[in-house]
Amino acid sequence: MSKFLSISCDDDTRIESDLLGELPVPACAYYGIQTQRAISNFNISEDHVMDYPPFVWALGAVKLAATRANHDLGLMDDELASAIEQACQDVMEGKLDEQFPVDMIQGGAGTSTNMNANEVIANRALEILGHEKGEYEHCSPNDHVNMSQSTNDVYPTSIKITLIRMNQDLVAHLKQLVTAFGVKGEEFADILKMGRTQLQDAVPMTLGQEFCAFADNLAEEVDRLNDNARLFNEVNMGATAIGTGITTIEGYAGACVEHLRGITGFPVTLAPDLMEATPDTGSFVIYSSALKRMAVKISKICNDLRFLSSGPRAGIGEINLPPMQPGSSIMPGKINPVIPELMNQVCFRVIGNDLTVTFAAEAGQLQLNAMEPVLCYSIIQSITFLIRGMDALRIHCVDGITANPDVCASRVQKSIGIVTALVPYIGYEHATRIAKTAQETGKGVYEIVLEEGLLSKDKLDDILKPENMIRPRKI
Repeated sequence: MSKFLSISCDDDTRIESDLLGELPVPACAYYGIQTQRAISNFNISEDHVMDYPPFVWALGAVKLAATRANHDLGLMDDELASAIEQACQDVMEGKLDEQFPVDMIQGGAGTSTNMNANEVIANRALEILGHEKGEYEHCSPNDHVNMSQSTNDVYPTSIKITLIRMNQDLVAHLKQLVTAFGVKGEEFADILKMGRTQLQDAVPMTLGQEFCAFADNLAEEVDRLNDNARLFNEVNMGATAIGTGITTIEGYAGACVEHLRGITGFPVTLAPDLMEATPDTGSFVIYSSALKRMAVKISKICNDLRFLSSGPRAGIGEINLPPMQPGSSIMPGKINPVIPELMNQVCFRVIGNDLTVTFAAEAGQLQLNAMEPVLCYSIIQSITFLIRGMDALRIHCVDGITANPDVCASRVQKSIGIVTALVPYIGYEHATRIAKTAQETGKGVYEIVLEEGLLSKDKLDDILKPENMIRPRKI
């Protein structure tokens, strides 16, 4: 069976009405007049709810939980509840994704997205019941699909469910990137090179240590993302408009959240203070900050990859990045580090999105935050970009990185930085003088130490063994 329900569409329309009057809607569409108005009003990002299936899935899950709670409490008869349930399941299975054309950025605190879901589910339920689309007296988007609900609890809850699910995907892709860096760390474990601080020679290390550090640096973010995503488990279903629970009956909120837990498999709980929870966007702010932190780290690593691969002859050239495309329209043979550059730009966008989330969260007023759509969009986009970017970085760059051991060894042999390893044996003042002499004469540190008789050749060779310079020495 095709993923999408069969939708035969021509130029026919049906007329629907709302508070503002009548409007033609495509006869084949499962959405209705409020969605049609939103299509006309909000044409900003060219990204639509349907472009993010986890969001559509979450909307279906929330509506399904609400329907089951209403049915449990005797507010909805078996036949109608069954039809709405089936329609919600069709939404969750992705069969109606294309019926969610509302722009991700919209006014109204998400009302257009909520009504889009209400209309699609109502019209699909009408079809299941044997009625025509738009015959809302049999199944109403507002009275039935939206029963005991408001945009102000449905929309933020749906966002949270979306982000819990997307975080799982993000963490899985992050772990793959961590593993890729770790593999390179093992591969390069025996390649000695110079470490650098402030772009100056520092002390020796191995290329393997450098890549293992990349892996460990990013591995820390797994726990940070998961810890912050747990804040999304607290939802405000049953709050309705501002947290008072108006239009619901006693027991609805708890029943709805219990059903949502069972439907999604996520450990969602009811917020203890729905009045506080409805305008609160703190969980979004802190999760977005975790995305920013991760983006900053990845961008720094990409800077390092570009720097270490610079050249190939006039730069550092300690590693080679896989050649992905010609690098210039004028300079023959030039290959650019396009994948790390791509990832840098992805990270810049995530960092910028975090600022948008900050402004959107701060812009909340009184009992509601009307800026949740751009907040939601920014975080979803950041996760999407990071997943795609990390996959590109791993597949098209990290997996194919090779080392230039001879170049790495030459840098160590010529570096004055190895003098640091001699400080415990000859003292800082002698080491400083030797470094200065080496700089002025062009002689090597090794040569000068032997000439001055500061250490025996055997002792010097032992001190400067690679394994003795890249970790604390045993006494």
